[in-house]
Amino acid sequence: RLFGGKSEVIKPFMAAIEMIHTYSLIHDDLPALDNDDYRRGRKTSHVVFGEAMAILAGDALLNYAYETACKAFGMGEDIHAVASAMCVLAQKPGINGMIGGQVIDLKYENKEIDVDTLNILQTCKTGALIEAACVMGVILGDKLEAIPFAADYAQAMGRAFQIVDDILDVTGTFEELGKPIGSDSEQHKNTYVSLLGLDKSEQIAKQLTVQALGHLKYFEDSVFLTELTSDMLTRRS
Repeated sequence: RLFGGKSEVIKPFMAAIEMIHTYSLIHDDLPALDNDDYRRGRKTSHVVFGEAMAILAGDALLNYAYETACKAFGMGEDIHAVASAMCVLAQKPGINGMIGGQVIDLKYENKEIDVDTLNILQTCKTGALIEAACVMGVILGDKLEAIPFAADYAQAMGRAFQIVDDILDVTGTFEELGKPIGSDSEQHKNTYVSLLGLDKSEQIAKQLTVQALGHLKYFEDSVFLTELTSDMLTRRS
């Protein structure tokens, strides 16, 4: 919409992103990973339906995401733009993005980690999928020169979001978050709070939010994204 896009071609990609995100949460909650029993105030998939079915549900959502996104090819839009968006959708959740970040996360459990490595971890694990959503919108809006600004915005906002998530795992409540508090510490996860403390983490989250808002200045009429980005910093859920 920032670039005047009104086509329905974006909808298959919107659905696909939601499917990939949901699959990642189902798998993230599994006993072999974070072993969480609650998500958004409800029992997690593996608790309700069993571990095997939760694995298959995640696998099915990932595959169905690409099946759904492929429907964009028959919607009369520039086939090259659709193909480029598909490449982003395939790359960012993969080994150089979300899954790669998860691998780093597991590798450093119960081990010391430095800030640079933690930044890489979260750039991949959290930032990559947000970056995919932003960059696909730019591509399908036919504004290719805006890709670097969209990617930088997404990464700054994504890291700020993750830091706030780390903070809420210490300061929040089950009622606010819909999941147990302190699970990161129990699972010996490396977080910004465990590495830098609450005060420094809050400071960095604010700095990243300012950076993200700065990148939005490139775009006209970005009121919604500006409000969303600011709200992410003060969220309690």
